[in-house]
Amino acid sequence: MYGLIGNPIKHSFSADFFNSKFKREGIDEEYRLFQLEKIDDLKELFTEHKDLKGLNVTIPYKQQVIPYLDGLSDEAREIGAVNVIKISEGGHRLEGFNSDAVGFRDSIKPLLRPHMRKALILGTGGASRAVEYVLRKEGLEVMKVSRKGKDGLLSYSDMTQEVMSEFHIIVNTTPLGMWPKTDTCPDIPYSLLTPGHLCFDLVYNPETTLFMQKASEMGATVKNGLEMLHGQAIAAWKIWNS
Repeated sequence: MYGLIGNPIKHSFSADFFNSKFKREGIDEEYRLFQLEKIDDLKELFTEHKDLKGLNVTIPYKQQVIPYLDGLSDEAREIGAVNVIKISEGGHRLEGFNSDAVGFRDSIKPLLRPHMRKALILGTGGASRAVEYVLRKEGLEVMKVSRKGKDGLLSYSDMTQEVMSEFHIIVNTTPLGMWPKTDTCPDIPYSLLTPGHLCFDLVYNPETTLFMQKASEMGATVKNGLEMLHGQAIAAWKIWNS
């Protein structure tokens, strides 16, 4: 058995992706969604499901789960966030990996243009760490945006015309706009977006978020996180079976 831990997780397509893969390829496995009210419930999960071979990790546990692991891959350690757990030795060894990075890199790289040298990342959670890691590896200057700008972070009110004209990539790593709260979006000055901007939303349900809709209306290039989800899922499968 494999699964996803997080809270909330009803919006997730991961179970459909993996169970369809298992059926299509004749793999006798199952993938389930496990909503944990707190990260400490992970211990009980392993007690109840001793047949678990691997887990994906989503909001809000990508960083909180690290103290529960026996080891980290070099990339997960550098990023500081985990979205894949490989379970071995009969459930006694848990090793953390990050496949968000490869999923995001492969999805955004074809959209990058020479003038796109600076990126804004909306949000400061675990997913934002993988996004920052990838963008810096691509040689971009990166600035994070949070509700309260502090310690080198911008606040949403700091996103002035000057900032928007310099930063041509905007990546939403927050859950704003995710089903069922599809009428929400990050509070950025959408009127300052141009056809030279790329707005990437890690949210994939719904297919077109309000963030993407508002950006598209200004001519910006937009993309959701579905391809990233598939990419990180394929990478996770390889990790679990390596």
